[in-house]
Amino acid sequence: MPSFILTDSQQQALLTTARLAQRKAYAPYSNYPVGAAVLDEQGRIHAGCNVENAAYPEGLCAEAAALSAMVLAGGRQARAVLVVGRGDGGSWITPCGGCRQKLREFGAPDLIVQSANELELGPRHTLAQLLPESFGPGHLKAR
Repeated sequence: MPSFILTDSQQQALLTTARLAQRKAYAPYSNYPVGAAVLDEQGRIHAGCNVENAAYPEGLCAEAAALSAMVLAGGRQARAVLVVGRGDGGSWITPCGGCRQKLREFGAPDLIVQSANELELGPRHTLAQLLPESFGPGHLKAR
């Protein structure tokens, strides 16, 4: 059983925030705008959007941007994440491998990761489902 229960109102706030962030994305190369919203341990929601760069590896994913906003605001634990992408081809967006590891830094294995597009909510996963047998802060000595 998950240690955190996402309420309908929290899910709706995450969805609204992520969709607004998606509209601000800078995606001139892929034409695939992404928005993300992270709910922190204090109940605050932090937004991020993807920001592409002509030197492709130098871009920033929406999830990483949202985590950065969370940390800047003093948050240290992600309770839920919602990611919005286009509903192209019937597939749902999930965080890339690098963002899954970034989420692991601030989220437990049962972190809620919800997918959505412009029209509807998609599947919900836990971080453990997306990143099984992960390496995280608990593997290292406390700082």
